[in-house]
Amino acid sequence: MNTASVDRERDSAELPDLMRRDVRLLGDVLGEVISESDGPDLLADVERLRRAVIEARRVPDRGPAAGAAGDEIAALVASWSKERAEQVARAFTVYFHLVNLAEEQQRVRTLRERDSGDKPPRESLADTITKITAEQGRAHVDELLAGLRVHPVFTAHPTEARRRAVVASLRRVVGLLGVIDDQRTGAAQQAPAGLGQQEREARRQLREEVDLLWRTAQLRVMGMAPADEVRTVMTAFDETLFRLVPAVYRAMDQVLLGADSGRVPSPAPAYLRFGSWVGADRDGNPNVTAAVTREAAVIQADHALRALEAVCSRIGRALTVNEGAAPPSAELRRALAAASAAHPDVMAEISARSPREPYRSYLLYTAERIAATRTRDADLAYGGPAEFIADLRLVQSSLAAAGAVRQAYGELQHLIWQAETFGFHLAGLEVRQHSQVHARALAELRAAGASPDQPPVSISEMTLEVLDTIRVIAWIQRRFGVEACRRYVVSFTTSAADIAAVYELAGYAFPDGDGPVLDVVPLFESGDDLARAPSVLSSMLEIPAVAARLAATGHQLEVMLGYSDSAKELGPASATLRLFDAQAELAAWAAEHDVKLTLFHGRGGALGRGGGPAGRAVLAQAPGSVDGRFKVTEQGEVIFARYGRAAIGLRHLEQVTSAVLLASSPSVAARNGAAATAFRGLATEIDDAARTAFRSLVETGGFAEWFARVSPLEEISGLRIGSRPARRGLGGEPVGLEDLRAIPWVFAWAQTRLNVPGWYGLGSGLAAAESASGIAELRRAYREWPLLATLLDNAEMSLAKTDRAIAARYLALGGRDDLTARVLAEYDRTRQLVLAVTEHDRLLADRNVLSRAIVLRDPYVDALSYLQLRALTALRAGAPPEQREAQERLLLITVSGIAAGLQNTG
Repeated sequence: MNTASVDRERDSAELPDLMRRDVRLLGDVLGEVISESDGPDLLADVERLRRAVIEARRVPDRGPAAGAAGDEIAALVASWSKERAEQVARAFTVYFHLVNLAEEQQRVRTLRERDSGDKPPRESLADTITKITAEQGRAHVDELLAGLRVHPVFTAHPTEARRRAVVASLRRVVGLLGVIDDQRTGAAQQAPAGLGQQEREARRQLREEVDLLWRTAQLRVMGMAPADEVRTVMTAFDETLFRLVPAVYRAMDQVLLGADSGRVPSPAPAYLRFGSWVGADRDGNPNVTAAVTREAAVIQADHALRALEAVCSRIGRALTVNEGAAPPSAELRRALAAASAAHPDVMAEISARSPREPYRSYLLYTAERIAATRTRDADLAYGGPAEFIADLRLVQSSLAAAGAVRQAYGELQHLIWQAETFGFHLAGLEVRQHSQVHARALAELRAAGASPDQPPVSISEMTLEVLDTIRVIAWIQRRFGVEACRRYVVSFTTSAADIAAVYELAGYAFPDGDGPVLDVVPLFESGDDLARAPSVLSSMLEIPAVAARLAATGHQLEVMLGYSDSAKELGPASATLRLFDAQAELAAWAAEHDVKLTLFHGRGGALGRGGGPAGRAVLAQAPGSVDGRFKVTEQGEVIFARYGRAAIGLRHLEQVTSAVLLASSPSVAARNGAAATAFRGLATEIDDAARTAFRSLVETGGFAEWFARVSPLEEISGLRIGSRPARRGLGGEPVGLEDLRAIPWVFAWAQTRLNVPGWYGLGSGLAAAESASGIAELRRAYREWPLLATLLDNAEMSLAKTDRAIAARYLALGGRDDLTARVLAEYDRTRQLVLAVTEHDRLLADRNVLSRAIVLRDPYVDALSYLQLRALTALRAGAPPEQREAQERLLLITVSGIAAGLQNTG
């Protein structure tokens, strides 16, 4: 019997009862909807394919039987009309969306159960702070918290394949599952007969919602504009993050204060900050213009101010504390008098509704001022968030002095935390542009004889756009404050001249010297750039504008490391090891130059782009490279996977915060440093062999064309999942992979069920290390060095999401037996050695929840793969023009479904 079949039966038996019930309920409802909408024959065809792929997983892993089973499925799929094949693909795609919700719901249940236990959950703030206190004392905890900063940055990188309408529908289904869950809990406690009215209504609404989901097109008709991407990300702030942030701080406050939380001033700092590249990242995306960046800032501020106004109004209306019960302080009385003098009509109306309720009056007044800030009523508006926070603290201090401490440090404290975290701008916009664009713009300006004092008469659109972008940054800062947009990321930084170029361009944009505050952030991506990063930073210190910013910020400097492009260039193993070395060298450089360095990790959601569990990745960082500060990109489907549900978002932020605190403690830094030294030779052996194997593959003649034939690389753009082109397009039409972005590189390989970017080369690296040092040394390194453990565990996860037999069918489309043989041989080598080093009898043997999710999904992903292979085979064979559109549509529906089934594909 196929080992996957054994795993499936075991994991199916271990499925939690409530999750099993949800999956069955959602599957049954979908089946009803399909039958009602398109007839029982369609449902019968879906069932035929479902049973066939499940049965195929029961045959031995390789050999004639496996091939015959696959051929039978391919024949079944080929027997359907194009319309029927598309309907079946839609059915499996919608099924995956629903199963993902069932898993999400189960995760929320699990988190609630853990929170209700006697001991704090692992990786929670309670667990982490208790450990650090026991090891280093409370004073060390306070020191860590004083400098703590966790800074997620949202990007519009196109890896979220679902339409926004589909996401909205799924959110409503989640809400209905929650209602049904609550009714189940009540029924279990009260044991009534049959379903209650609320559950019956929830189930009716569930059928209605699934029916709508089935009738909603899975593919976008129109491409996404940058403004659409901004609004998509705003839903995460509106629906989750704005309310989630104070919950994170309160969790820390409760750990630090215990029963006094909410009664005394909070020691929990507002350590979270959010950034965004959405509408500001123009590297290779001509659709992002200065006007778009300006619009993005306006949209973000509108959402922030509306949210602050709503919360301030809600708290103000509820704060009906009578002045006799808690007399206002002299400072608050003066503030009320000043408000009445400046805005008598506003205060008269508020006072009439709040007689002898000074706290209510003043908070409602601040809400009016927030509204005026949003509508640009200069007479009443705040000058900035600092004024607003000062008003909130004035009310808080007066309440505390009057003895109303629970009113002072409860909901009002939550609003203060929200204002400190989001300001009036919500998230700091970060402009990104390629260093070559700046070089060309400067060359043009210099060639025209221009200078900051003598602007050119005419310049190209490209150069004008660069200058207009800098002008828009200044406009945003004047309108919303410096923090709204001050970082300018230079991708593919190769020297300090790339940084100086931005400041020189700012001089051209503002010849009078009244330009914006700029913190120019170098982004190091290639292996060579990572190696010379410290020397580039040393040269940066000599740039007057950089030196001035260091002096103004207390010697703070930010450096970005690119995981995606380094992995595409070097392979996953070598990129991981080189990035660790770069971090260690940069940390040492910062210590030597007395610089407070923040490393900005440009990680993707997929394992081939630096993805994987964020907490474990933080704990594996080089010693001294975290130091209480962690900044990371969050992109595509990862944003909604981590922040779509409040309970999951809270868990994620607690895990990352806990990891940052632990990684900044002496014991973890010492452990990582000792392990890196002990296994330096082993790492070199892995690096050299892994990089050689990876480069040998991608540099083989005709590889780029072969990759395009065996994968849906060129067709993926038809999903219209982002405004950004798949290629940067800086140097004309590329002949190789250099100009191809990392996301389509990873996304396309995931569709082939092979995930090459997540593991290729690692097997050769491990084989070389085993030959030189022995398997026992590799196993010791896996146990003792978190970096190697993370590398192998992530590769193991990537391998677990592959299917060799189906992948071979994709590779056969390329007509290159040599490349197919090389890739499959490296796959076999990597799988064998990962299992040998980890001492697992099967992939993911120690991660039961993840293993269960993958094994149970595999047959359904198989179904979509066979449907995709049908379409891809026809397209590669040169389908006639009248058939091509239908084949491309079928292919794109399967791309969306496979992405939903595999998850973290980009």
